[in-house]
Amino acid sequence: MTINTARTTATTDGDVTVFLIGMRFNSLWRPDRWGPVAVAMPRMLNHLVRDPDAGLLHHEQWFGRTTISVQYWRSPEHLHAFAADADAPHLKPWRDFRKLGREGHVGIWHETYVCPPEGYESVYVHMPEFGLGKALGTVPVGPGLATARQRLAQTGAPVDAADGEIR
Repeated sequence: MTINTARTTATTDGDVTVFLIGMRFNSLWRPDRWGPVAVAMPRMLNHLVRDPDAGLLHHEQWFGRTTISVQYWRSPEHLHAFAADADAPHLKPWRDFRKLGREGHVGIWHETYVCPPEGYESVYVHMPEFGLGKALGTVPVGPGLATARQRLAQTGAPVDAADGEIR
């Protein structure tokens, strides 16, 4: 993993759909109930990585009792099309979960955000490619992009910082 020592920011030339999804192990002693749910997400992500036309730009994952996958999509339409595609590996695990999930041994959750360019900004310092920057690409932070206020101003987003510059 290469650490980029430059200070960079994600490019902001269009909307991005951010999809957060995860699961929670409510009954750690019941892997027979949460195991099928846990193995479904890697299959879905592998499918999406192999099919860039599906619209997934990038994803990051963290694991614990409550897991999280942060996904960056081209549009909500791409996300919805994948979810409804009978040939994609989503509908069957969802239907299986609806049967298993009634018992409460495992929980799932998701949140979807459609972010216009004026609604997001980012900065990366001493980081490998990561998150939104990996999804959209990055540019060096230079004059006019040094602070969060300036990066948001590039896209016309309002920024209100009562205690001065947001960095």
